[in-house]
Amino acid sequence: MHRLRNHSSVIIRQRKELAELFGFETRNKYEISDEKGNLILYCAETQKGFWGFLARQFLGHWRSFELHFFDSQKQPVWKANHPFRFIFQRLEILANDGHQIGSAVWKWAFLRKRYALNNEREGKNFFIESGFFSIWRFPVFHQGQEVGAIQKKWGGLLKEVLTDADTFQVEFAGHLSEADRGLILSTAILVDLTYFERKAR
Repeated sequence: MHRLRNHSSVIIRQRKELAELFGFETRNKYEISDEKGNLILYCAETQKGFWGFLARQFLGHWRSFELHFFDSQKQPVWKANHPFRFIFQRLEILANDGHQIGSAVWKWAFLRKRYALNNEREGKNFFIESGFFSIWRFPVFHQGQEVGAIQKKWGGLLKEVLTDADTFQVEFAGHLSEADRGLILSTAILVDLTYFERKAR
């Protein structure tokens, strides 16, 4: 995850898929770059096959899937596993050797959006809490202090209406470790799939 250490913020852009214009949900793919547009990472959903296709069309973010993160040379960096769940969505972030780095879990909250983030490698806990009227911003807190944020960016009327190709900016406080940043970045993908994927609405 050392690709993130020197960046105070990154931009996540979901790759456009022509099939989405016709109502089909395709495997999610993302490009992650710095604010100057330099590519840092790729992220791709690996759920394949006919059953994977059906799950994307009818189960939305409740389906099981894996996200794989690659560097600009297409070398694997880390991955995230999402088990099948109807409630309390969970994303498990894993190193390439299979050891768990951390997790992000959706928590029930009245008229609020909330996640609990656990950096198991370093023994740190974070949480995301966004108010009912704060539709597109998800601040990240640690010990009561805001240390980051996930912010959806407006993509234009046609893009927002016709496709799921979303853009996010993820901000990091300077003292956050590589594992912290990878955990928050992975959670940004979960936020997209939970709240902004068309089939999940």
